[in-house]
Amino acid sequence: MSTALRCRSASPVLFGPAFTVRCQDDIFGLVLAIEKASPGDVLVVDGGGRETALAGELFARAALARGIAGIIVDAAYRDLAYIATCELPVYSRHTSPMAGTAQRLGVLNEPVSCGGVTVRPGDIVIADHDGIIVLDAATAEATLRAAVQVKVAEARVVQGLDAGQPLRALLNVEEHAARLAASEPTSLRITA
Repeated sequence: MSTALRCRSASPVLFGPAFTVRCQDDIFGLVLAIEKASPGDVLVVDGGGRETALAGELFARAALARGIAGIIVDAAYRDLAYIATCELPVYSRHTSPMAGTAQRLGVLNEPVSCGGVTVRPGDIVIADHDGIIVLDAATAEATLRAAVQVKVAEARVVQGLDAGQPLRALLNVEEHAARLAASEPTSLRITA
């Protein structure tokens, strides 16, 4: 998702299936989502990127009590004095004291756009210090297995660097440079 969606809470790390919400300038769809979502769900809110706050302290407290894994709002969030200390991962595009109305139902559990990404109900949402990603539930397991393999390989590089080895001993630096210079197909690879 767009890096414009920033963590506002004490904890940036979340993982869980998406429970999607579409509501613009109105908070009631998110109220319904908090009540209907299952523990472990990540509330993904398409607020149209607007500057109206669709949630605040009360919603974060209610989500924590319900076991919600996190809230991502492509609009504004408010009550940052509390949110900044809250363990519930909360991401938003904006912050604003201006709250939305509570006059429309919103749309629950349909595909939404959040942070420039289409998110479907049940997609796997992962966030950490680096940002937010969304994985199709059907292929998430294979993607996560591949990511684990990358982390294992990177750990070997870290171990080598900590032991004083240069990058050229851990990556195919010279080979990659030569192939780039010759305009040949190549990729930088871990050789450790």
